[in-house]
Amino acid sequence: MKKGKTALIRRFLKGCRIMFIISILSAALTAFADMVTPQIIRAAIDNAIGGNPPDFPESVMRIVNFFGGFDYLGENLWIMALAIIVVAVVKVGFQYIFRVSNTAASETLVKNMRDSLFKHIEHLPFSWHMKNRTGDIIQRCTSDIDTIKNFVSEQLSSIFRIIILLVLSVTFMTSMNLPLTLIALIPTPVIIAYSFIFHRKIGKGFEKCDENEGKLSAIAQENLTGVRVVRAFGREKYERDRFEEHNEFYTGLWISLSKLMSRFWSVSDILAGIQIMLVLVFGAVFCVEGSMSSGEYVAFISYNSLLVWPIRQLGRMISEMSKAGVSIDRVRYIMESEPEHDRPGATEPDMSGDIVFEHVSFAYEGCPAVLNDISFTMKGGSTLGILGGTGSGKSTLIMLLDRLYDLPDNCGKITVGGVNIADIKAEHLRKNIGVVLQEPFLFSRTISENIGITRSDASLSEIRAAAKAACLDDTVSAFSKGYDTVVGERGVTLSGGQKQRAAIARILTKNSPILIFDDSLSAVDTETDEKIRASLEERFGSASIIIISHRITTLSKADKIIVLEHGKIVEQGTHEELKNLGGPYQKIFEIQSGV
Repeated sequence: MKKGKTALIRRFLKGCRIMFIISILSAALTAFADMVTPQIIRAAIDNAIGGNPPDFPESVMRIVNFFGGFDYLGENLWIMALAIIVVAVVKVGFQYIFRVSNTAASETLVKNMRDSLFKHIEHLPFSWHMKNRTGDIIQRCTSDIDTIKNFVSEQLSSIFRIIILLVLSVTFMTSMNLPLTLIALIPTPVIIAYSFIFHRKIGKGFEKCDENEGKLSAIAQENLTGVRVVRAFGREKYERDRFEEHNEFYTGLWISLSKLMSRFWSVSDILAGIQIMLVLVFGAVFCVEGSMSSGEYVAFISYNSLLVWPIRQLGRMISEMSKAGVSIDRVRYIMESEPEHDRPGATEPDMSGDIVFEHVSFAYEGCPAVLNDISFTMKGGSTLGILGGTGSGKSTLIMLLDRLYDLPDNCGKITVGGVNIADIKAEHLRKNIGVVLQEPFLFSRTISENIGITRSDASLSEIRAAAKAACLDDTVSAFSKGYDTVVGERGVTLSGGQKQRAAIARILTKNSPILIFDDSLSAVDTETDEKIRASLEERFGSASIIIISHRITTLSKADKIIVLEHGKIVEQGTHEELKNLGGPYQKIFEIQSGV
């Protein structure tokens, strides 16, 4: 793996390295136990039964002599049978330790990956989220994590066992019969070379599958969250056909990859079968010629069967590495995306001062300018109204003020209390700015949890007071479970007006010095609109309030109103001043008032 991938894995392994080391040692000891049994069988056939002179090391002979020597063991073969059972029990014990420690380590690894990804995603800029589809992000945090986990837990953790099996198998086989060992190793370089050839092909195939799984997840996620729109326009068949078309393409990719994998494993099986056949045939010939004993032949076959598995496992590891490499790259894309960060020396100033836009211009990446030379001053504690058509830049102004998008250099300046917002800590800035978005988002939780989400210490009485100010308390009280009513995902069980009022109540629990209402009263009737504005005026007389609306009555009591057209301020003043200027504001006022 490349250095960046390895570093990422090491980062995720924090907290579970000891468990992985235990699993690796257990796997190594299990492999060593596999090596012992064929030697016991060989000794039983050649030395205990056959009476051949032993050629074992001195340490082994001391153990044999402790049990009475080979003559005694030949008369009591149950002792050697018991030795095989003891080795098997020890092997099972180490296998158990391996499974438990490996499972604990791999699940901890998954937890670390999920926690790290979620934390990092939470700190990525709003612009990053706008460029990446939610379904694809979810797929990277689920399927790709599972792929990495499977590779680390099933492949990398077994590498020491594979190495020990290879080294010891070849060592014991060489000590018994060098020519037959060389014959057994003939297919090995072919298998390894073949695996490397398929490594790149499998990697590219899996990358395509992974990317298209993300696209399929995105389609499903969009349809589930937008189910009311799909139903409202009768687009079920269209969306189903679109999903099935992409699903068929995705399935075809996996079928093609499966065919490739089938060819890979079929050839590997043939090569492994040839190896076993060569050992059986030439081993039998050597036994007939007398250059190899029967016990050595039986032990050699056992070691050869142990040799075939690690060689094939190396091939599997190479192919699985292709998959894991793609998944690690996809996860690394998230982890290496630049998070939001404050400038050195960022401060936490008082946020109750004047808000000033000075020659602000802004364009989204790859798009024409949305704002052009915007300049205005909003006195601290006053109310600013913003009126403008679709695409005039109203919401962009708010996102720039809240630093959801950073204002590029040489594109003007935004200050609060004389401090450039770029020099204010983002957490402090957003903590002191309450925003009710044009499309309020409610979580699939209770109404009280949705309203009190901005404050962990908000009491039910405070939540109810905020709901009353937002003209929502009577509605909630009519529900059978009241404030414990669980709203559906994205608040689909509530009407548009109820969702907007719940979002307004949520901002009222925050008590921020700057409040922004981005067309957030559009779904309520005029009477409720007036009541909410009166409540805001009563509760937040000292707060700086920005109201974006298409409704003149909503803006009429603002201390100052600016009118935007095509990203420029074309008018600004009070309601009384603007309604008689003969500009866009007067035209909209006359249309809405029926003058």
